[in-house]
Amino acid sequence: MRIVFVLCFLAAHLVSGQKIFWKEGQKLVWDNFKSPVNNKNNPDIAAYTHCGWEYSVIKSTNPKSPVTIRIQALFNEDKSWKDVKRIDDYILLHEQKHFDIAELFVRKLRKAVSEKIKNSGDYNQYFTTIYNGISSDYKNFQTAYDRDTRHGMNKEKQAEYNTAIAQELDNLKSYQDS
Repeated sequence: MRIVFVLCFLAAHLVSGQKIFWKEGQKLVWDNFKSPVNNKNNPDIAAYTHCGWEYSVIKSTNPKSPVTIRIQALFNEDKSWKDVKRIDDYILLHEQKHFDIAELFVRKLRKAVSEKIKNSGDYNQYFTTIYNGISSDYKNFQTAYDRDTRHGMNKEKQAEYNTAIAQELDNLKSYQDS
């Protein structure tokens, strides 16, 4: 008997609206930010990227059976917003990096899963712990990114993060979705 689980994580919210899945070379554009609601009430924030990941699992009740896990980074258009009076290409780059960070942690999750989970029994035993650890690291990294760059206003720190994120994505290229 096969059981299919579809579980989602998206910045602690349920996914609704239009999703864009992360793809190499595809960049966000301001038209992707469709929410009219600025829910941050922070004068330093000119835009908000609602991104994260979702995963699906196909497994069996037989612990020795193979398991298939698909994990993808995504951007939610209907929960992402912009202040049209304050946006520019530089701010869009900062927001793109939030999406790239989601992809980076998806690759870390794929790597950990591929190293530890070989069958349904492994999934039952290890997945939640792996997921929770990487999810926590992801949230902390996103918070540090905004804090350190002052939401992109510190151009020197932004440049450092841009380089570090690109290098990490490249280091984990073998865990990119095919």
